[in-house]
Amino acid sequence: MNEQAEYWIEKLNLRQHPEGGFFTEVYRSKRYVHLPEFDGPRSVCTAIYYLLIGDQYSFFHRIKSDEIWHFYAGSSLLLHIIEEKEEKTRLLDIRLGSNIDNNETFQAVINPGSWFAASIIDNDSYSLVGCTVSPGFEYRDWEVGHMQTLSRLYPQYKSVIEKYAKPNSKDDGEAS
Repeated sequence: MNEQAEYWIEKLNLRQHPEGGFFTEVYRSKRYVHLPEFDGPRSVCTAIYYLLIGDQYSFFHRIKSDEIWHFYAGSSLLLHIIEEKEEKTRLLDIRLGSNIDNNETFQAVINPGSWFAASIIDNDSYSLVGCTVSPGFEYRDWEVGHMQTLSRLYPQYKSVIEKYAKPNSKDDGEAS
């Protein structure tokens, strides 16, 4: 394992994340909002540290909230976002990193309901980022994107879906 990644895992007390990589929640607002699209109150905001190492990736998933990714250290990260706007679908690849001259950005916003995945640009490195979610993250608002379902919905993006979507298992069926 990358020594610098080990350092961050220990110093930030990171643990394995169900979608790949390592994380820890660092903030959960004690204030709540009640919005009609949610099945109950949500914290106003939550924030995590998130780390990927080498060829790890965050597989396609979506949530009901806005999510802002922040770059901190290591290799640049590529966000793969399938976004639907005004009956049009597009695939966005946003480079999260510190090299602004190379079209990288320190922060990127993912709109609610967009399918997205993340991968490290330099597989010999690691990426340490943060994610801020508002209204706050709850696992019941998190939906995993399965390969067969996403490929059927977005055949034009099949190559990226096959690389970063979770394979369907016998227990999964077509649910996604």
